[in-house]
Amino acid sequence: MKVTIPAIDELLSPLLPTFKKDNFTHQEVNENPPLRSELFSTEQMEHHARQLAISHAISDKQSPELLLKELSDNEEILFQVNNLLQKSVKEKKSISPAAEWVLDNFYLIEEQIKTGKRYLPKGYSKGLPKLKNGSLAGYPRVY
Repeated sequence: MKVTIPAIDELLSPLLPTFKKDNFTHQEVNENPPLRSELFSTEQMEHHARQLAISHAISDKQSPELLLKELSDNEEILFQVNNLLQKSVKEKKSISPAAEWVLDNFYLIEEQIKTGKRYLPKGYSKGLPKLKNGSLAGYPRVY
């Protein structure tokens, strides 16, 4: 499969506003290590989960299989990104530390995709409770 830069730009364009910056220096990356602290304590997470459960309205409507379709869609995008990163490295272009991690650990991503395909039975998400309203209406509550 041939991957072009415009195709990747198109795939990742929804993320652009979040990460819009011309470039990051190695100093910036080193001075701002990844977030490693707890976002919620165990008690805070339990409280948040209860509040979400109370606020969710569950739909009785059947919806199409979503998990396996989205897994397949995401797999395609991940492989395209991996191919683009490999091409960038071959062309001796600079890539970010996160991109290096993806290249070094892509086998882990592939394993998880294979596991999902192997163990998620077809129609699995049809049996999950679906949200009745909100931006994820019709999607499994677990989303």
